[in-house]
Amino acid sequence: LRSQFSGLLGTVYRRGNLSFTRDGSALVSPVGNRISVFDLKNNKCETFPLATRLNIVCVGLSPDGSLAILIDEEGAALLVSLIGKCVIHHFYFHKPVHSVSFSPDGKKFVITKDNVALMYHAPGRKREFNAFVLDKTYYGPYDETTCIDWTDDSKCFAVGSKDMSTWVFGAERWANLIYYSLGGHKDIIVACFFEENSLDLYTISQDAALCVWQCDTELDGLKPMPPKDAAREKNAEKNDEEFLEEPKGEEIRGKANPNEQETRDKVKYSRVAKYFFNKEGDFNNLTSAAYHKKTHLLVTGFASGIFHLHELPDFNLIHSLSISDQRIASISINCTGDWIAFGCSGLGQLLVWEWQSESYVLKQQGHFNSMVSLAYSPDGQYIVTGGEDGKVKVWNTSSSFCFVTFTEHTSGITAVTFTSNGYVILSASLDGTVRAFDLHRYRNFRTFTSPRPSQFSCLAVDSSGEIVSAGSQDSFEIFIWSMQSGRLLDVLSGHEGPISSLSFNPMKCVLASASWDKTVKLWDMLDSWRTKETLILNSDVLVVAFRPDGKELAVAALNGQITFWDHENAVQTGSIEGRHDLQMGRKELDKITAKQAAKGKSFTTLCYSADGQSVLAGGLSKFVCIYNVKEQILMKKFEISCNFSLDAMEEYLDRRKMTEFGSMALIDEGAGGEDGVAIPLPGVKRGDMSYRHFKPEIRVTCLRFSPTGRSWAATTTEGLLIYSLDSGLIFDPFELDIDVTPSNIHKTLHQKEYTMAIIMAFKLNEKKLIQEVIEAVPSNEIDVVCSSLPDLYVEKVLEFLASAFEISCHLEFYLIWAHKLLMLHGQKLKTRSVKLLPVIQFLQKSIQRHFEDVSKLCEWNIYNIKYALAVSQQRGMKRLAEETLVDEDDLDSDSDYLM
Repeated sequence: LRSQFSGLLGTVYRRGNLSFTRDGSALVSPVGNRISVFDLKNNKCETFPLATRLNIVCVGLSPDGSLAILIDEEGAALLVSLIGKCVIHHFYFHKPVHSVSFSPDGKKFVITKDNVALMYHAPGRKREFNAFVLDKTYYGPYDETTCIDWTDDSKCFAVGSKDMSTWVFGAERWANLIYYSLGGHKDIIVACFFEENSLDLYTISQDAALCVWQCDTELDGLKPMPPKDAAREKNAEKNDEEFLEEPKGEEIRGKANPNEQETRDKVKYSRVAKYFFNKEGDFNNLTSAAYHKKTHLLVTGFASGIFHLHELPDFNLIHSLSISDQRIASISINCTGDWIAFGCSGLGQLLVWEWQSESYVLKQQGHFNSMVSLAYSPDGQYIVTGGEDGKVKVWNTSSSFCFVTFTEHTSGITAVTFTSNGYVILSASLDGTVRAFDLHRYRNFRTFTSPRPSQFSCLAVDSSGEIVSAGSQDSFEIFIWSMQSGRLLDVLSGHEGPISSLSFNPMKCVLASASWDKTVKLWDMLDSWRTKETLILNSDVLVVAFRPDGKELAVAALNGQITFWDHENAVQTGSIEGRHDLQMGRKELDKITAKQAAKGKSFTTLCYSADGQSVLAGGLSKFVCIYNVKEQILMKKFEISCNFSLDAMEEYLDRRKMTEFGSMALIDEGAGGEDGVAIPLPGVKRGDMSYRHFKPEIRVTCLRFSPTGRSWAATTTEGLLIYSLDSGLIFDPFELDIDVTPSNIHKTLHQKEYTMAIIMAFKLNEKKLIQEVIEAVPSNEIDVVCSSLPDLYVEKVLEFLASAFEISCHLEFYLIWAHKLLMLHGQKLKTRSVKLLPVIQFLQKSIQRHFEDVSKLCEWNIYNIKYALAVSQQRGMKRLAEETLVDEDDLDSDSDYLM
């Protein structure tokens, strides 16, 4: 119940700008309405447990790397601490924001919205009531502003616009530079960059043109405004603000064509060069750019997925490569200029490329269609996911990275699962095949097919990993294959509707099959595959699941009910009316309320917790419900998303979205979004005419509990969400006594009463204190302490050891603890094996991970030692040969002398 959002897998980038952290070793990527931080040096990814109301479109990082500003589609902003991973302040800009950028000194930041640029005082280290205070408003461009860049000393900034002009503004009131307008382009300005420690400027437009602008003044040549004028203007502003509802700060209004008198003694720009990128056809628009000032490296990305690396100001081409067939939406270069990050929103790709060695630092891609199914490996170390895009991906739960993708299927995946040994993945697809993949060699080694083509909707494998079964959507049959030989063993027929779900009993060779014909059939795999029992329900059956001990069966039906069965005696033991807990949202185009729509909805996915005491259920809703099986009550509802960029999130009708013609979602506004259709003149075609605005609907397609019992995962429209018990600081005492205090525990430890100190530490349940007590036990005393531990605390110590293995470097010490506990209490633990299985699997997962890491290291060391020995032997032999040659020469010379 205490599980909290722990991470987001399966999606690495959606839209918005990528940003490297200050040290250049981590990358911040917006993923829907959350942000993920990819630690490239330690090969880990973390998604922050905070979310905006809509998808994030721009991210601004402060120069010291402690703060970030996240702005969503409607202009709502969050000020976030990257150190504390929490929201500090909320702010609303009232209009969509195009870009945000902090000044290099960290004192100001600029945002661009509509045709204005707004400069705010950056939040400081002091506690402030309002963290965002408007300083100046800059007017100048006629159309929407697109990009920002600052000079190195934070004195000026440049703003690009859709009206093909670039404006240079003074961040302070300079006497010789208040504003300056630059033209010279024939398309939208995509990016503008200042040269290092200079006012010289580069501007890049969408039609792949680069203009180089030279300034006649150095940064030191900017003259401050006389103090009198500034004071007078400030007083005038204060008087004006008394009558304004919202303070606008100081206003600077630029003119595109100022007269001679206004430009006298002012900074002047001249265009010294104009370059064109090699375009491959008119469709190849320049979409994004980044510039590294120290190395003079310019990176430009195009709509066709090609990117160029140029050296400025000479415009020498270094590289021209293609990373995708989709538009490159965002580019970022780290502080050293070694790594370049690319984001492609079309396929959800994220790439970090080291351009000097021409190698990938990171190459990740999520499912570009929705994920349908997931499964945990038996030790909980990996998760496999299947998507509608036909891909099967395997993710590491500790690093959150995908390390292998199988692309053999030619249609959408409907189900995935691991075999009991954890080295084989099975996947069923609508292309009429079930495929087996080997995790040792990363290959598809078996393909199971039916005599006549069938679309497989579900999949199950027995506990031995030998019998593979898949249910058909169109022929209403269940196919049974042998994993060993790949042969079709039998075809089970008897259902009168599409097979919706299959599940093997973990303890016996019994298969449960659910169908739309309102029945669940139990098939005995050892007795000629005959029907053992048929359970009849009142509604179409959607999903079936066995309890981990195999003694109970949970069934979810179309009427929203979850029923529990004693399948041995074919008796129903309980039911839960779940329809009211599902709590549907109202779709944009719905003409009925969410309450009415929910009447026809039901749970589409179901799974037991690792201990079998509770059941998780989800469906076409933003909620996941967890029920207590014994009491048959709702324990908690998890809201998996608060992202209103998805459909079916709102519960009530929003009057602001209604017009006299109906919902605004029904009205086509003509010109689409950035990638949409834009037909400005008759006969002129631009963009993809087949593009339609599509709003994905929030849904939970699959739920699975980790075998370790520490976390559970859900495949949703947002991606693969993981909820874990291990995140967050929660004080959760156990059998707490008045005498159990940290000081008393330390006193007991000082008196060398180790067993008592361990029991007291577990009663207080403070992780750091438990670690301190256990690590204080001398290694020669572990045997005695383990033998004197009460049974209840043996389980708790094992659980602590499993979590300690994840982070600790005291490998041998903790291995001695685990070995002694299992040797001394093994027989007693075996009697409670079903209940203890999650803890043992958690321990196994932790030890297995260390085993893999250490064994790789040892193999590498052995190889190095062998190589060093071989080299030294070779050198020794060479020296020996040389010495014998020298000796022979001496003998020859002696014999000559004697003669």
